[in-house]
Order: sequence, then C-alpha cells, then structure tokens
Amino acid sequence: MGNLYVGLCLCLVAMLGLKATTAEGFNYGDALDKTFLFFEAQRSGKLPAEQRVKWRDHSGLKDGFLQGVDLVGGYYDAGDHVKFGLPMAFSVTMLAWGAIDFRREITELEQMGHTLWAIRWGTDYFIKAHREPNVLWAQVGDGDSDHYCWERAEDMTTPRTAYKLDQYHPGSDLAGETAAALAASAIAFRPYNSSYSNILLVHAKQLFSFADRFRGLYDDSIQNSRQFYTSSGYSDELLWAAAWLYRATDDEYYLNYVVDNAVYMGGTGWAVKEFSWDNKYAGVQILLSKILLEGRGGAFTSTLRQYQAKADYFACACLQKNDGYNIQKTPGGLMYVREWNNMQYASAAAFLLAVYSDYLSAAKATMTCPEGQIQPQELLNFAKSQADYILGQNPKSMSYLVGYGPNYPVHVHHRGSSIASIFSLHSPVECVQGFETWYRRPEGNPNVIHGALVGGPDHNDNFSDDRSNYEETEPTISGTAPLVGLFSKLQCVAGTPVGRYQRETPVPVPHPSTPSSYHQNPRTQVPHTASADAPVEFFHSITNQWNVGTTTYYRHKVVIKNTSGKPIADLKLVIENLSGSLWGLTPTQAKNTYELPQWLRVLQPGSECSFVYVQGGPQAKVTVQSYH
Repeated sequence: MGNLYVGLCLCLVAMLGLKATTAEGFNYGDALDKTFLFFEAQRSGKLPAEQRVKWRDHSGLKDGFLQGVDLVGGYYDAGDHVKFGLPMAFSVTMLAWGAIDFRREITELEQMGHTLWAIRWGTDYFIKAHREPNVLWAQVGDGDSDHYCWERAEDMTTPRTAYKLDQYHPGSDLAGETAAALAASAIAFRPYNSSYSNILLVHAKQLFSFADRFRGLYDDSIQNSRQFYTSSGYSDELLWAAAWLYRATDDEYYLNYVVDNAVYMGGTGWAVKEFSWDNKYAGVQILLSKILLEGRGGAFTSTLRQYQAKADYFACACLQKNDGYNIQKTPGGLMYVREWNNMQYASAAAFLLAVYSDYLSAAKATMTCPEGQIQPQELLNFAKSQADYILGQNPKSMSYLVGYGPNYPVHVHHRGSSIASIFSLHSPVECVQGFETWYRRPEGNPNVIHGALVGGPDHNDNFSDDRSNYEETEPTISGTAPLVGLFSKLQCVAGTPVGRYQRETPVPVPHPSTPSSYHQNPRTQVPHTASADAPVEFFHSITNQWNVGTTTYYRHKVVIKNTSGKPIADLKLVIENLSGSLWGLTPTQAKNTYELPQWLRVLQPGSECSFVYVQGGPQAKVTVQSYH
C-alpha cells in the first residue's frame, strides 16, 4: 500500500487566538499556507474563481498574441511583471520535489490540493510554451521597459514581447530546467491525475532532447534576460533534467547519461556551496545519491559514489564541518551567499538538506565530513535553523516571510502590493504616476503580499525595510518555492499544534469524487452529534481516495468540536466498524476505545481537534463513552 500517504502528525488543534509561535516553536503550518498565497499573488493570466488573494485581478491576457501563440498564464518572477522562464521552471521543480518527497507531510496537513494547483499554474503554461518539439517560448515581457515603470499587473502598458528558443537560438539551460520541472511534476501528479502526468512526461522528454541536441546558453539567444537572470552554464541543467527523467521513468538511458557525462559536465567534479535557480549541481548530486543509498547503483555504483562525495561536500559546508571550506554565515546564523536576494539561497539549501536527511535516515546511513561523522538529524537541524531565522529567530526579531508573525516587512519592493488594488482604486495607475504616487510614499504597502520571502538582511544581519532597497525587500518565486516542502516537513517533525490556518477565504480544492453511497463532497464536513446530551460534535469528511487492485480506500477525517461551553477532560471515544489504521488518538485497554493524546487531555470550549483513519467501505461509527 505505497499509496497510503497518510501522515503520522498527531491531532491538529485549533485554539482561538493561536499565535504565530507556540511554546514549542514556530507554527510552520501557518507559514506553509501563506507560501501558497504568494504564488496566487504572482499569477499571470485569467484568475480562477477560488482565487484567495482578492486584491489581484486578471492580467497579461494577450501575452503571445502578437506572435500568434497563446502564452497566457504562468508566474511573474518577483516584484515586476516579466515571465522569466528559468526561475519559473526552477520554482516549479522545487514545488514538485516537495510534493514528491514530503507527500505524506503535505497530505496530512491537507495542503496537497494547494500544492498541485501551484505546480499546475506553471506546468499548464509550460505546455503552452512548448508547441513544437524543438521550440520553447522562454520569456514574456521586456525586462528593461518593465523596470522603468511602476504599475499594477492589471494596468501594464509596457511591451509584452515574447522570446523563443529553437534550434537556431538554443537554450540548453532553460530547456533543461523546464524538462526537469515537467518530469518532477509528472511524478507529483501521478497518484492523482495519471493522464496529466503522462502529458507532462511527453513534454519533458522532448525538451530534454531539444536541450541536449542543440546546445547553448539561453541568454546568448535572449540577450534581454542577461542582466536579470544570467546563466553560468547549462551542463548542470542537462544532468538535472536527466536525473529527474530517470526518477520519473526508470529508463536507464537517463541514468547512463548522468554517468557517462559525470566528468565532462562537472557532476562529479564541481564541489559547490550554493543551490539555486542558476546552479543545480548540489541538487543533482543529492538526487543521484538517493539511488546509491537505496542500493540500486548496480554497475553505476562507482560513479554514483563520486556524486555522493560532492553531495556530502555541500552538506558539510553548510554544517561548518568541511575543514574550513564552509558556507559563509551571518553572526545570527543565516547562510550568506550574495548581496541580492540572499534568502533564496538559504531557503533552497535548507530544503535540500531536509531532503538529504530523509534519504540518509531511510538508508540508516550517516555522513562523514572532514571534521567528523554526521547524523541525518544534524542536516535537519541546519534546515530548521534557516527556517527559524526566516520566521523571526534572528537579531532583528523580524519575520522575513511577509504576513507571518507580528513583525515583518511592510515596504515590500513589489508593484502590485505597493499600489492600491484595482478594486479600490478603479482608475489606471500609469508608469510614471506609479513611481511618484506609490513607490516613493513612506507608508507601508496597501496590500499585504502574504507568504512572500523577501531578499533578507545583509551579511551582518542588518535589514532596511525600504521599498527602494530591492536587494533586501524584493521577493521571488524561486525563494519561496522551496519553503513548501521545508515547512511541511518541519511542522510534522515538530509535533506541535498546527492551529487553524489564517486563510483569507475558504478554498475549494479538487479531490477525487466520492462514491455516490456517501452522498457528500470529499471536502464537505457533515456534523453528527454524539447523543442528545453529548458535549461534542463530530464532523466526518472524506479527504482522499485511491485504488489498490480492486479495492478502493478512503482517507476519513473526523473533527471533534467542544460545543458544551465548558472545558472537557479525559474524553473517551468508542469507534466501531473500524477496519483500517487510525492516527491522532491513543488506544486504551478497553476494546474499541480511544482517548485524546497525552498533550491534549483538556479540550477547551469552542476548540477542536481531529483524527484520521484509512479503510475501505463505509465510515466508522464514533460515539462518546465518557468525559469529565
């Protein structure tokens, strides 16, 4: 039952007035939900009805029109309105990697729907951009003219020029990264939408062939992008794409590719201290280490060990145990790579080490650094330290994730956030007017762009919340994307109460349809009072379903709400007709009887918790046995 992606997180508690941090640490679950809001704020194209970021509206509806191609959709990369293909594709790869390796955690936190929507907003656009095997539309918008204007996406007056790659204008780095994004997304969608997964895989294979056959730097072909996202090379993207295609297909052609080209393309030669939209070597090395750790190296074991040696170099450098060849850190403990938008490097490295920690743990393996042996937990500890710094554990006590916690940047370098919404200020804001009226105003932004990870502090932990300080206050999708997997992992590991997410509005999330015998939507919670004098109500729902052979399994969620107006202690429940596994309650010695976890002996008035179970057939019957 490998598809039973049910989590091991305990009961989710929703207390009134739950703050951003608990006694045990940060509320990573709340931070996670806000990252999805940022991706919604960055959407280009026609927005869906369930859009939660209500200050945004449709934009870029004629993208590609002048070139005779439909390029509506995708994401704006940062605080501007250009759709740059390289960081967009990397962001989708990171979202998909999180959905794959932390599927259990994301599913338990009931965020898989939002995760897949965030991925698909990018992959649908990539499919549009890849109309022919050897053609990829790589950018929409002119970076120079866009940066001369300060206006809302809904008011754009700058040229929406579209740029493409083809056999005469190659871009192996961008095409390779897009192939990686589509291959990873194919894996992420496979348990939920196999036909869409297959479509993504077809495009991934074609784009890899295009990238490998017609080699060149994309910014040589599209020089307009050079001053914004300059590529340092394309060898890492070719290895990256092949590694993802091997994971998606198990086709040894792709494993042969990364082995045969290991030396020539630098996979086993480059020892790096950075993982980013531009440099994928550490990602390749850790991704391939998984094969070795699972004992599947076979004839390729020798080369895969060389890849893993470089993966260990990166990890040891992050942990400051690499014989002096370490990453630079600020006095407050943040890894520091470069001046512009440094946070994106910290978030990517933290995600990568959380992944590597899982790979090592699954193999019951350790890692040897020049300064000693390292347990997998130490990698996760480093990842947590970076996440905690982002959320406020830093010398400024500043949350660099906008909208999280009591103290976060309010002068974010972001056009749409800094100008009153089109729904409140109906007249267009023109190019120069935007600078004069909105960019230079001393007040904070009128629209909070929740979940935006800003560039962050300098090398001494100093931070200036200034809209003109774009190095530190501009957010990027490539910085926020790794946080989805990272926050999901940390929330479940922490075992702290998640709390009810502070969503702006409820969001319908697509799930498989429920059998007609249930007469309810998979996300609909149907209340059942335990008995006439019961102090609680139970809300039953089905949040997922899948088939294993001829049997259909359902993931049931039961919310327990205290409706009595008084605290309830020592609540014991009887659960009948339970044929599957259950999480979130503690079994007692009495048959079919369960109690709340040790840390939740008292359920306060109006508060609630939940448990989940998986089984085929009808739902179990839940009743109250006793309480105080």
